[in-house]
Amino acid sequence: MFCIASNAYCFCKIYVILFIRYTLLKGEVIDLHKKWWKEAVVYQIYPRSFYDSNGDGIGDLPGIIEKLDYLQELGVDVIWLNPIYKSPNADNGYDISDYYDIMDEFGTMEDFDRLLNEAHKRGIKIVMDLVVNHTSDEHKWFLESRKSKDSPYRNFYFWRPGKNGGPPNNWTSFFGGPAWEYDPQTGEYYLHLFATKQPDLNWDNPQVRQEVYKMMKWWLDKGIDGFRMDVINLISKVEGLPDDREGEKKGGLVGFKYYANGPRVHEYLQEMNRLVLSKYDIMTVGETPFVTPEIAKLYVEYDRNELNMLFHFEHMDIDCEGSKWNVKPWKLIDLKRIMYKWYLALKDKGWNSLYLNNHDQPRMVSRFGNDNLYRVESAKLLATLLHTWQGTPYIYQGEEIGMTNCKFESIDEFRDIETLNFYREMNKKGMSDNDILEILNKRSRDHARTPMQWDDSKNAGFTKGTPWIKVNPNYKEINVKKALADKNSVFYYYKKLIQLRKMYPVVVYGDVQMLYENDEKIFSYTRSYGSDKLLVVMNFSEEEVEFCAPKEIFSNQPELLISNYEAEDDIQQKIVLKPYESRVYKI
Repeated sequence: MFCIASNAYCFCKIYVILFIRYTLLKGEVIDLHKKWWKEAVVYQIYPRSFYDSNGDGIGDLPGIIEKLDYLQELGVDVIWLNPIYKSPNADNGYDISDYYDIMDEFGTMEDFDRLLNEAHKRGIKIVMDLVVNHTSDEHKWFLESRKSKDSPYRNFYFWRPGKNGGPPNNWTSFFGGPAWEYDPQTGEYYLHLFATKQPDLNWDNPQVRQEVYKMMKWWLDKGIDGFRMDVINLISKVEGLPDDREGEKKGGLVGFKYYANGPRVHEYLQEMNRLVLSKYDIMTVGETPFVTPEIAKLYVEYDRNELNMLFHFEHMDIDCEGSKWNVKPWKLIDLKRIMYKWYLALKDKGWNSLYLNNHDQPRMVSRFGNDNLYRVESAKLLATLLHTWQGTPYIYQGEEIGMTNCKFESIDEFRDIETLNFYREMNKKGMSDNDILEILNKRSRDHARTPMQWDDSKNAGFTKGTPWIKVNPNYKEINVKKALADKNSVFYYYKKLIQLRKMYPVVVYGDVQMLYENDEKIFSYTRSYGSDKLLVVMNFSEEEVEFCAPKEIFSNQPELLISNYEAEDDIQQKIVLKPYESRVYKI
């Protein structure tokens, strides 16, 4: 029996070796880590602002169902939904009061089941937002925990007595002010890293983890296709919750070194993977502030069995210093350096997520492009970068038509809790409304949350009622109806990029080799996969620049696959690139 098994093993081994040699001779590539979520394009929907079906001024699930054909036309594979669970909306759904129910404004569970079914009919997967660092203070667990110090739910959260007449430690909240709230009912404080209505869950309590895993299985058994995990690397806090004296001296956010990438976070994620995630063919992506590439590998390396990929924020900090509100000019060299560093760190070990805006960031064409004279060209250029780099690209709603930041005229027009807290904080320090408004018009999260611009009718076709937040006044010029009628629009450029991703495996799996690394205007690289090779060249400036193609590329008669200007199909050794011009060649 041993000999037979050994011979069979040897035969299989020889066959595999011969097959690999044959494949390599043909110039093909064997990738043992091919996954559907690597090849996918994800479209992020902020439901409150996507499409309102009933005229109450708030987007909803039936509204998303009505627009599925539009998303199918675009060609996306996955929809990521921002939170749709029951919530009092202190932070637009990121304060969940019931994980097993749907927010009243968004519809019913029957609406969700219909959305899931209709999306799957069209070959589109649904990924849910998983918010389990904290709940709402209206969640039944928290309501029970605050009743008494002896409540069986008390240890679901971080309850602590005060210290020296104040909070238990000196940590501050992401949304400003202390990270602790006093509750007179039991005379203790509870921890909230975000809003006061978002108490942090205590993941050291195994009952908390069991409840979270039970809820995740419930949604996965319903048929959803994965989770985007909100601030998932903050779930493990250092025992004792010590003061951060060093952070206090520096100013800004205090205490994060004691909970970001905490002591047991990998233990918990591996447990989650073992008990839940590994049982399903799904996609997982973690939102992970305060990670370096080396730390990121601990979350996404293939053999660690934690997450598929993550969102880091290093490239989101190139235009600020110390705080997101302290804005400075950004440099292309910094963006190139960061993207290439992350690519090299995860190459053949894990996988990158690609994004330049989302529900928490300003519109990318206003931030990294030119939203005036070259709005269309720069929107296409930024799309070229996101869809030809290695990683899974994420499209934020409206990005595909080149939506821009909104000009807010007064503080009263903002809705975001982080924005309003910043205003109150700066107002107390004596900063004028005009100066605060200037900062908010660059960095507020509300820029991403203005309603989707469907057409040039009232309220951009988003609602027949009064929209919950201001509609960007430029909707008559920038809208889906106009984009679909123009074959040269940003929309059709995105559609073609998505098609190229499906046609050419090199776009998904190809290695990246940088060119012009130190150039302050040109972003260029090659992608290589087996015998296939691409050249990507982009001009990130408002001036014409000259690009000299490497000799081996010029001599191989490249084919132009896509360009955001009319361009010659054959490449010359020297190309004069127009402002914000981008080209992709197949070598």
